[in-house]
Amino acid sequence: MTAKLGKIALAKVALGWAAGGLVLGGVLAGGMTLQAQSISSHNTRAPVSFDAGSIDFDDRANRVVLGGGVTVNQAGLIVRSNRMLANYTDDGSLDVQRITANGSVVVTRGNERASGDVAVYDFNRRIITMAGNVSLRRGGDTLNGGRLVIDLASGLSTIDGRAAGGSSSETGSDGRVTGTFSVPQD
Repeated sequence: MTAKLGKIALAKVALGWAAGGLVLGGVLAGGMTLQAQSISSHNTRAPVSFDAGSIDFDDRANRVVLGGGVTVNQAGLIVRSNRMLANYTDDGSLDVQRITANGSVVVTRGNERASGDVAVYDFNRRIITMAGNVSLRRGGDTLNGGRLVIDLASGLSTIDGRAAGGSSSETGSDGRVTGTFSVPQD
């Protein structure tokens, strides 16, 4: 769009993405809510496997620092980044509580891909939050913004133009969500 629109207050916009894909739930004041079937439809209680160039345990702080091109896999949900910090509890076995990924973060499941600068996967709350240059892609459809929150329990994902701190100062983003949706080619 060439002209800047004022604040948008749409009650509800429902669009179906191909074959049970993402469903656009609403556009409210510069934010966009999505039903993310692929990323959110996995077993969040499944074991987590790690692959990294280096792993350093800090037993006193109950954390593990992973570096050198890290990959985490949980029931087909894959998180990749340059570096990760995993916080855990130790009650006889190590239970991962949270993973913080930094540097070229990519989260994939099926044909859905989310990317950003930073991601936090909170296993207790079953939420993945991504911030900084966020992009959500499924097939030819794309959404871009400052922050993406994926609620794995409800299947609801929200993308907005704000960076993690709530400001809209990202270069070139203008605090807006942008995207492209495919249309039927009959």
